[in-house]
Amino acid sequence: MTTQTNSASPAEPPHSLPLGRLLVLACAGFVTLMTEVMPAGLLPQISSGLGVTDSLSGQLVTAYAAGSLLTAIPLMTLTQTLPRRGLLLTALVGFIIVNAVTAVSDLYWLTLVARFFAGMFGGMVWALLVGYAARIAPPHLIGRAIAITGIGGPLAFSLGVPVGTFLGTIFGWRLAFGGMSVLALALVLSAYVLLPDFPGQQRGKHVSIRHVLMLPGLVAILATMLIFVVAHNILYTYIAPFLQPSGLASRVDLVLLLFGVAGIIGLWLAGTFIDRHLRVMVLGSLLIFATIALVLAFATTSPSVILVAVIIWGGVVGAAPTLFQTAQAKAAGEATDMAQAMFVTAWNCGIAGGGLVGGLLLDHIGPASFPWVIFALLLSALALATAAKYHGFVAAKP
Repeated sequence: MTTQTNSASPAEPPHSLPLGRLLVLACAGFVTLMTEVMPAGLLPQISSGLGVTDSLSGQLVTAYAAGSLLTAIPLMTLTQTLPRRGLLLTALVGFIIVNAVTAVSDLYWLTLVARFFAGMFGGMVWALLVGYAARIAPPHLIGRAIAITGIGGPLAFSLGVPVGTFLGTIFGWRLAFGGMSVLALALVLSAYVLLPDFPGQQRGKHVSIRHVLMLPGLVAILATMLIFVVAHNILYTYIAPFLQPSGLASRVDLVLLLFGVAGIIGLWLAGTFIDRHLRVMVLGSLLIFATIALVLAFATTSPSVILVAVIIWGGVVGAAPTLFQTAQAKAAGEATDMAQAMFVTAWNCGIAGGGLVGGLLLDHIGPASFPWVIFALLLSALALATAAKYHGFVAAKP
């Protein structure tokens, strides 16, 4: 890897963001996340097409998450010396293949294998995006560059998934996945033309997992992020049963739309202020989310309060990946790609952990327990982030 430098073309002002290149990276994030979550909106059609139950079709999402969770760190460890653009293009070509296989496969096991490999390629893409954004941006605008790169995620949730579900319902789920292959092909061509290349780590200077974990502040960042993601996914995964007492369970689509739109606004706010106020925004986000959890604990039957809380919650979650990834990139320096692989792994562990904890709470106590557990988790995350004031979540220098 190289140090973080601005590789903007001579025609661009020396202190500006290379927006075209950053949008290519954002599109890469969009394609990976769309590929991951699109089966959730097309379960009945996929079940019918493959001749399996809805629960088995749901494992297509699980297989993707498992692919990312199990392979992100090993792959980044093994590919440290490879040129970065070639590695990113390889992962994007992988999406062309796995989505094409998913589109034509009549065999459940083959589709499941394709989804696992899709998760593997997705983990590679997400592990590379932050490092790429940091290297092509001016040092004082790294946070904003990461925010622009991250816009693909909330766009996939708020716009891409509903559109993909609509098209898949009208024209068939196979055509929806085929369309993702075509989109990935266009992205490969754009990335080849627009993105600069960066060398990998010099041979003999490999960065070990232990070395990365020993970097000052990195463990605090990963632990805070993990707790945050667990707290978020307890509520997000089981939002429908939580909404039941308020009468909003039949309008989950509206609730999630408001959440997604608020997420885009939150990401925009993060990109605007992150380079000057990273620490304040991290602590503020954790405090606001904890307050929202406390409000929800006392307002489970109030639709209006819940809708306002969802909007604020969505804004916080929309900003969170950029906040944590920027802190991680600054703490990791030249080890950003390896650190980001750990980020991907920890994030997926948080998703799985939130689903597990939320399921246990739902079965044994009930959804009314969600806000109290989330509140306790966020207080612990806030304590971790507050303590990491010298390394991890550091205030910007005046």
